[in-house]
Amino acid sequence: MVEFLTVNGATLAYAITGPTSAPLMITLHGGRGMGTQLSPLLRVLSFDYRGHGQSSRTKPYSFEQLVDDIEGVRQHFLAADEQVIICGGSFGGFLAQQYAIKYASKVSHLILRGTAASHHHEEGAIKTLETRLHKAPNFSAQMLRNKVFGAYEDDDEFKLIYFAMMPLYTETYNPDAALRACRGMIFVAESHNDLYSEEEKYFDYTEKLGSITAKTLVIVGEKDWICPPDNSRIIVDGIPGAELLIVPDANHSVHIEKPEIVLKRIRDFLKD
Repeated sequence: MVEFLTVNGATLAYAITGPTSAPLMITLHGGRGMGTQLSPLLRVLSFDYRGHGQSSRTKPYSFEQLVDDIEGVRQHFLAADEQVIICGGSFGGFLAQQYAIKYASKVSHLILRGTAASHHHEEGAIKTLETRLHKAPNFSAQMLRNKVFGAYEDDDEFKLIYFAMMPLYTETYNPDAALRACRGMIFVAESHNDLYSEEEKYFDYTEKLGSITAKTLVIVGEKDWICPPDNSRIIVDGIPGAELLIVPDANHSVHIEKPEIVLKRIRDFLKD
């Protein structure tokens, strides 16, 4: 069930499941597919960032603001000094790293999936795409560079391009399931464009990863096209004690393609 709370002047849509006495995990967009499977062990909360999904269109749309909103959500559900588990995938992984750097003492465990420590992953994604364009004949390297990593004209263009690129995200593609999923999504070009503006897109946490104190697990599909495994290796090399899981025959949606491998590793990681 979708509920709403107000954080930093924005109304955020969220869903929460699991025992109220269990440790709280906040999943950041890309990690949502893990929620119901982990809820017997955890209290799992997922929410739409401001300017996304069912949350309000409340500016500003910036990395800093979204990270402060994550902290606001934590404060809403936990005591001031109580720690949270943060799980972020893809763009949510960017925010998860920034949160774990800025609010290091508030994070007990950090789980990252198919993400990168800097904007430099974009060039690797473009190179990978050039070898896989046959999988997405209605998509192009120009669309990736100028639209996905740039700005959309409007919400309709955003949706059309996203649907065109969906075959790239999994090793086995089901077009009917992809169409159903895409129809259920809400696309907001304005917030995307702000977050890929000149002021926002050139993020780089590489030199700050050493300040992350949370126990960290990084998961990536062996064939991840948009955040190839080398990006995960950079993160693991930068965070003290971080662990790496590279899942064979899996792509960017590794948690959906290989849930039995991913979920077992997360459960073991949280029990240790």
